Amino acid sequence: MAEAGAGVLDTCRRGPNGCSCWYLDPIAGDSREGAQQAAPETEQSTGSMASILHLPSPRAFVSHALPAIVESAIGPGVLFYLVLVTGGFKGALIAALVWSYLAAARRWVRRERIPASLVLSMVLLTARTVVSYATGSAFLYFVQPTATTFLVAFAFLVTAIVRRPFIERLARDFCPIDPELFKRPFLRRFFLRLSLLWALVLFVNAGTVLYFLFVSSVQGFVLERALISMAINGAGIAVSAFWFVRTMRGAGITVRWSGSMPESTQAG
Repeated sequence: MAEAGAGVLDTCRRGPNGCSCWYLDPIAGDSREGAQQAAPETEQSTGSMASILHLPSPRAFVSHALPAIVESAIGPGVLFYLVLVTGGFKGALIAALVWSYLAAARRWVRRERIPASLVLSMVLLTARTVVSYATGSAFLYFVQPTATTFLVAFAFLVTAIVRRPFIERLARDFCPIDPELFKRPFLRRFFLRLSLLWALVLFVNAGTVLYFLFVSSVQGFVLERALISMAINGAGIAVSAFWFVRTMRGAGITVRWSGSMPESTQAG
């Protein structure tokens, strides 16, 4: 293993806690089975080896995340706009809320796991709907998620300042990489800077959306908010991915986007 002079950080092996994580493997020479037996002896020396980190392809990420995004965000948003145009504001409130509950009921009937994003969407949407339906205020309905975005941005900023970036905890939950990799100083510095980046992204997003909330009609704002959020968040994701690849390369690790999501993230 050491004689090969290079290794692969992969997402195929089951770790001791049952989740998939990276491990060292020779690029050429030994068989994969032999490499898995040799990996524990060489994991401590990964910093001095030219390595490759295999992550799921962007298509795999999108395929994995799209159903939950449609259920919790795209579906109720599109339905809200359609009913708003044809049936008015209060009808749109009910339609969006019914979508979320039907999506959860569908998963429950099929004995599928209900994603946390859908549960959170249902709770927040229920609160927004009750307040806005009782008051008839579209402003209150739309200002609540904008205020939440401001709070998340502030949390990213504060946790970066105290050097305990919350965004690193999110990465640990969603990125199946060995926890030992997160302890490396170069990656901890990356998450500190990334937390500041996303604080800026979310502040800009929320500020821009809030401006259009004051100056636009309800129908116009629904479309404007969707376009603004997609553009700003999309740019933030692209910059984050590029920055991550560059950071890893600076540490001697080449990132390759290929393969499918690990089994532990596909369940449910």
